[in-house]
Amino acid sequence: MDAYDSVQKGGLKLKGVSSQGKKKKKKDKDKKKLEEAVTTNNDAVVVSRPAKTKAEVAFEKAKREKDKAIILERASKTHKERIMDFNQQLDNLTEHFDIPKVSWTK
Repeated sequence: MDAYDSVQKGGLKLKGVSSQGKKKKKKDKDKKKLEEAVTTNNDAVVVSRPAKTKAEVAFEKAKREKDKAIILERASKTHKERIMDFNQQLDNLTEHFDIPKVSWTK
């Protein structure tokens, strides 16, 4: 135990840094301020978001339709059919890109 008697115990002290650390914020005061701000905002004029342009509406509509088509396409095949198609695609590749076939019976 004599070898460990000279060891300094306690936390490390950094040069140029105060030992007080960070001060914690009071949560109650922040909550009260937020509640007051909300009540004052209710009386204020409600700011509405600008309406979407025709291009934005058309883009969103096209995106929704495309997403629906992709979902229907993916849902139309079973997992087994997808595996069979993948294996068929692997058979058509050259030997350089050969990887073992995938099995669905695992």
